Amino acid sequence: MSALPPAPLSHLASGPAPDLTRELEVASRLARQAGALLLDWQARGVQAEHKTGADDLVTQADRDASALIVSGLQAAFPEDGLLSEEETDSPERLTRARVWLIDPIDGTSHYAAGRPGYAVSIGLALGGEAVLGVVYAPVTDELFVGVGPPATLGIQTGVSKNGEPMPPPPARPPVVAVSETEYRRELQACGLPGMHPSGSIALKLARIAAGEADATFCMSPRSEWDLCAGHALLRAAGGELRRRDGRPIRYNALRPHLEQGVIGGFPAALEWLQAELLARRLPSAYLGVGEGDPAWKALAPADQRALAGHPGVCLRAAGPELLALIVVGEGGAVERAGGDAFHLERLTRDLRRAGVGA
Repeated sequence: MSALPPAPLSHLASGPAPDLTRELEVASRLARQAGALLLDWQARGVQAEHKTGADDLVTQADRDASALIVSGLQAAFPEDGLLSEEETDSPERLTRARVWLIDPIDGTSHYAAGRPGYAVSIGLALGGEAVLGVVYAPVTDELFVGVGPPATLGIQTGVSKNGEPMPPPPARPPVVAVSETEYRRELQACGLPGMHPSGSIALKLARIAAGEADATFCMSPRSEWDLCAGHALLRAAGGELRRRDGRPIRYNALRPHLEQGVIGGFPAALEWLQAELLARRLPSAYLGVGEGDPAWKALAPADQRALAGHPGVCLRAAGPELLALIVVGEGGAVERAGGDAFHLERLTRDLRRAGVGA
């Protein structure tokens, strides 16, 4: 099975098309400038700090690159909202229709270790939809850019890499880009074919959009700044990214963190991968699950009745099968925890990284 080819770059949806040429130019320039800054920091030596755990790092290079990108976007588009992983969030962005989502280093653990699997990620969301993406890999000097929202917005679609349109991917077995951390800890034993572990999820999505891979998924939750740019690139190429429970991803939420893993790719590969994940019982974390969420069905009927309306129900499940459950009460205290020890440890880690619970 091979991935479906990207949408042709000449495709233009009907209706008035917002001209995002300047936005692409500014974001591309800032991404390259940030990438040069990161390489300079790396040459001088980078000291990483832990945020929520061993896999969640930050460096001064993250902060400097964020400041560069944010100041550049503020100067060019003063009316737009801004959300960067390394900046203090402001509720003002919630009042803006256009919001930039920035991850100055997606894949900081790779960057801090001197490895190439990181990228600068700059995305633009319009009315909650990912519409523009710029992903830059400084080590290999690869710049992926694209614009690709729903056709109803009437924006010209297309993805380019270093200024060149991307050809259709070759016919081959599906290539699944996966988290190197998840592969090392869990996925390498699952037998899923075609897995290629790597770092930055933004770079994974960019490579899928460029036809270098076909699909991706993750088991742990992600934040909006991790996904927006790559999501826009993927849509421009004719693919899609969604939550693991099948619901769409919207951007510029009050709390800009997806409470579950994601799955994305070209349509045929995405359908194949979804079936493989279910057959192999590959789980996802679901944080803050409510009665209306598909993952609620993994709870036993007695737990559904007892936990109805509770805001802190967090679980790890493989389809309808519950693997671990943690109920977090007011102030972050754990009221209840149970399940398989391995999956309970993974869920605890996801909670800690999301800032939920003690």
